[in-house]
Amino acid sequence: MPIAQHILTYLNSFASMPGLDFFTRRSEPEAHRRTSTFVNVSAVDGDSQENSAPSPQETLCPRDPDVYYNSRLNPQNYLDGPLSWNPPTRLRQMLARPGIVVAPGICDGISARCAIEAGFDCLYQSGAATTASRLGQPDLAIATLNDFVQTAQMVCSLDSQMPVIADADTGFGGPAMIARTVTQYARAGVAGLHIEDQVQTKRCGHLLGKQVVSREEFVIRIRAAVIARDALPGNSDFVIIGRTDSAQVLGMDEAILRLKLAVDAGADVCFIEGVKTKELLESTVAALAPTPVLVNVISGGLTPSFTTKEAEKMGVKIIIFSLISCVAALHGIRAAMQSLKKTGTDSLSAKGME
Repeated sequence: MPIAQHILTYLNSFASMPGLDFFTRRSEPEAHRRTSTFVNVSAVDGDSQENSAPSPQETLCPRDPDVYYNSRLNPQNYLDGPLSWNPPTRLRQMLARPGIVVAPGICDGISARCAIEAGFDCLYQSGAATTASRLGQPDLAIATLNDFVQTAQMVCSLDSQMPVIADADTGFGGPAMIARTVTQYARAGVAGLHIEDQVQTKRCGHLLGKQVVSREEFVIRIRAAVIARDALPGNSDFVIIGRTDSAQVLGMDEAILRLKLAVDAGADVCFIEGVKTKELLESTVAALAPTPVLVNVISGGLTPSFTTKEAEKMGVKIIIFSLISCVAALHGIRAAMQSLKKTGTDSLSAKGME
């Protein structure tokens, strides 16, 4: 089924899908709740199919009809065998297996090359870094879908097997636009993206003054991304990450609740932005288990500068250092320009290039 048809069906059937109805159905008497359906998304053309004959395991333990479940994407399916050449599958294998996934933030081709040269197994395309590098602007919802996709195409072309996790901001619009975002990111070679719950006029997650949408709208964004992923041809393993910025606006309890709703809607990983203490991060990981948790570390930002080993001990599965390359480039280029202006030669900045 074409992605547009999936989204149209979704928009026309809020009453029967885990979107807006999720928040009213919880209080309905059991007799009035619809029976479980079992979704099979293993068709080659990517179409979802309902299977009225559940497995013996599902018969013994019927699944909540309000919770997305895709047996093909069960982490147990990614534990064995060599790492795949396909970036989304490779990322799922890394998430299912022991060890923390360390993804340095990259802002352009040079920074991506440097990260690959250093031996990293995963890259993070930062929204703030992409906006700064491409446009010379702050992370204030200025960059467009095209800016992000064009950068992703270039980065992913440097190593065809390297998983790249990319920032997708709010999805750049409503459900149909979110579906388009997922499709274009997947075609660019991205392994996974994160969708957040800020308003469309968003800002960097480590800045003050953020505003977030309702729980319902956040769930709709995640569901739109999941539906689009499941409609991709070839049984895509593309990873959907739900991000909330609500901790600084509405408190940690609300942030954790939103991430639990995102998981129920189909998110594969939870990303909580701006966790301020080790204790809060540990309690978040515990509350969301067994879903993998991603943490974003920016020195001088809201989250303490956890090391990769510290984050792994706390149970974090993915750690990103979103501005590592952008800040380093800024300092290096600024110093080189000031030196050239002062001395009239580039000899200082050219050291090591002989």
